[in-house]
Amino acid sequence: MDLRAALAAHRLIAIVRGSDPEAAVRTVLALADEGVELIEVSLSGEDALSVIERARAALGPDRALGAGTVLTADDARAAQRAGADFAVTPAVGEAVGAARVLGLPVLAGVMTPTEILSARALGAAALKIFPAAQAGGPGYLKALRGPFPHDPFVPVGGVDEAAARAYLSAGATAVGVGSPLIGDAADGGSLTALRDRARAFLDAVRKDTQ
Repeated sequence: MDLRAALAAHRLIAIVRGSDPEAAVRTVLALADEGVELIEVSLSGEDALSVIERARAALGPDRALGAGTVLTADDARAAQRAGADFAVTPAVGEAVGAARVLGLPVLAGVMTPTEILSARALGAAALKIFPAAQAGGPGYLKALRGPFPHDPFVPVGGVDEAAARAYLSAGATAVGVGSPLIGDAADGGSLTALRDRARAFLDAVRKDTQ
């Protein structure tokens, strides 16, 4: 897949991390049903590879589904076998290069200019500013865009609806959202509330583009 183009088109990645694999699968499918086009299942969740496998089978081959918290080459290989078609890392490490060798585009976690250059050199498709809130929020993104005006940045960490609008206005290509969107749905909580939050986040992203 062309991850960079998908990020620019859809502007939102939902990050699913849960303690209940059944609920996590239901969460992925509910998000997809509400129109969230980019969904990441974190490998730090319970039985995450099985969640990816089952979600892939239910969604079919054409829906973008990623694996997050990819730390090692073994993680990258396991994610690909499970059906992920992109990888997300929290940092610049061996997983970035390994995923690229496997043909998986990578959203690589960075915080500093040095890490941005390292991720670029390894072939990352886009750059995940993580943890974004602790890094300095939209102001830090604006500062990074000075020396890196054309790089696709995706802030992740503490991104609620207001922050999503602010980051996108500051030049982010997309935002990655975990608990402010997922809530407790992937732990067995309400899918109705999840659907409401999904619609609200999609509305926030769309408003920024109007």
